This record gives sequence, C-alpha cells and structure tokens, in this order.
Amino acid sequence: MHDVPNIRAEFVACSVPFEKRVGRMLEGLRLCRELWSGEPVNWNGRWVMENAMLGPTPHRPGGPPIWIGGMVRPSLERVGRLYDGWFPNAPDPGKWRDQWAQIHQIARAAGRDPAQLTGAVYLTLTIDDNAARGEERMNAFMENYYGRPAAEMRARQATYAGPAEGAAAWLRSWVDAGVSHLVLRFAGDHQQHLETVSRLRRQIGAS
Repeated sequence: MHDVPNIRAEFVACSVPFEKRVGRMLEGLRLCRELWSGEPVNWNGRWVMENAMLGPTPHRPGGPPIWIGGMVRPSLERVGRLYDGWFPNAPDPGKWRDQWAQIHQIARAAGRDPAQLTGAVYLTLTIDDNAARGEERMNAFMENYYGRPAAEMRARQATYAGPAEGAAAWLRSWVDAGVSHLVLRFAGDHQQHLETVSRLRRQIGAS
C-alpha cells in the first residue's frame, strides 16, 4: 500500500483510519469466513453480531478464494499461512519470483501445500505504437492517480508503455517468473487495450 495523500484520501472517504487498515482487513476476512460457513455467528469486535447467518452461502465450500497483496514480510507470512493467493503490486518479475518462493517456504512450514496457492500480479500498461507518446500517457496517468511524481511511483510498481510487441514480451516475463494470473490496469483507451491484449494472449500464456 502506497502511503501517499491520494491513497489516504480513499481511506478517509471510507471512514477507515489509515493506521488501522491491516487490522480492519484481517478482522473482516476472518468474519467473512465465519459467515460463509452458513452457521450462526457471534462476533464482538469492530462489528457486533449475535446469531447472525448469511444466506445464501457461497457455492464454493468455505467461500471464495482470498487473495491479498503486500510485499513486506508480514504480508508474505499471511499469504503462506492463511490465504489462498498473492496479489501484489510488484516492481519487477525477479522481485516477484523471489518473494513467491518465500511464500512457498512459509506455506510448507505451516503444513500447507504451496501448489494450492495462486500467484497473481497487478500491472499497469499503455499500448501505443509511438513509445514516446505512450510514456507521456503513462506518466500523466500515474501522477494524476497518486498525486506524486511519475518517476517515484513507477520505481515502486511495474508499468509498461510502448508497442504491442514489447507489451507481449513484458507480460511474458511475468509468466516466466511464475505468475499465473495477470491483472491489468490500462492507462488509456480501455476497449482498445482489451482488444489488443486479447490478440496477444496466446503469446503471453497466462490466465
């Protein structure tokens, strides 16, 4: 989670103290799993419930898979010990691969099968045959979204700006690192990007 004013403003809008965001998330996820069981739930925490039941219960026993992000050690520990997938905003494929290996080690130490975990990544791209124009669009998008210099934010998370052929190779590098799900954020025309990525999908080889 990037600690910048624009991100903090999102927490203010939701009335969630930024410093309590992790605890709020973890309690919420624990409560979700309790409710997904279909059994009566008594809960006395941030939320208070007495014999509460959820209906209908999720189709998947135990509820939907839970993916969480984060690249600090406590986040990796939570994925390996408790959750179903990892979904970070990683700076490069090598860093992602190294930390994914750590998560597997943590899972094995906790008696879990690492093969049951899903490895995803959150990437931002803009596809443009004019590379310079693509870079300008990406920089404008990042500065507008985060309210910080583009160079600062692009050093902390993976972005690509340029022609489709380069985008395919860049996305493939993440798949080669072990990513099974690429979650893409487009800086530009969404419909055009969706059509382009759809054509590149066979070259990329991910879900």
